[in-house]
Amino acid sequence: MNRYIILLLLIVMAKLHAQKKGEGASFLDKTAFKAGYYGDVFSDNGLQFGAEYLWLEKQRTKSKQRGPKTTTHQLLINGSLGYSTNFNNRTDNALHTYYGLVYRRTSAKRWQLHVELNPLGYSRSFLSETFEVEGDAVSRVPFPGRSYYAPSIGFGLGRSRKKNKLAGWYLNFNYTSILSYNAGILPTFSVQYGHRFNFKKKN
Repeated sequence: MNRYIILLLLIVMAKLHAQKKGEGASFLDKTAFKAGYYGDVFSDNGLQFGAEYLWLEKQRTKSKQRGPKTTTHQLLINGSLGYSTNFNNRTDNALHTYYGLVYRRTSAKRWQLHVELNPLGYSRSFLSETFEVEGDAVSRVPFPGRSYYAPSIGFGLGRSRKKNKLAGWYLNFNYTSILSYNAGILPTFSVQYGHRFNFKKKN
């Protein structure tokens, strides 16, 4: 199943690359880079970095008493990489990365609502110093830890900058299912707060 998802994502990225060649806007014009806080606030805290690529965009204008109001609907390719730890005991160390799609609605006053689906998720836990015993021999385990398939979904809000809908601040709430965790599923919840940056002056 994971192979089919990865293959589908590669096909989508190849299509995006072909579209990019035929359009006037550059890759950086359609890409926003993001950085901010990542964790569950109470125990594990860390940082997260990522990028979003604008795939589709549609604007709708409605007539109001105070004038026309335009809302923007966007579909974006999303990718993030984060690291979190428990600063109290230094044991809950984990690396997270995921890729998927984001739907975002921007109001006429620049307020944004978004929903994201990340079918491609990976989580790697890092353990403290670990040893293994084989017969009478004791050896140290290099880079101890475990890897998990970790898809996620999330929703959030934010506000874009003036004249640039790709840039602005965001606040996300995410749910992640860590699969094959002790022969079961470990549900985790996280909070993300940060800023998106785009190098195009107007968008």
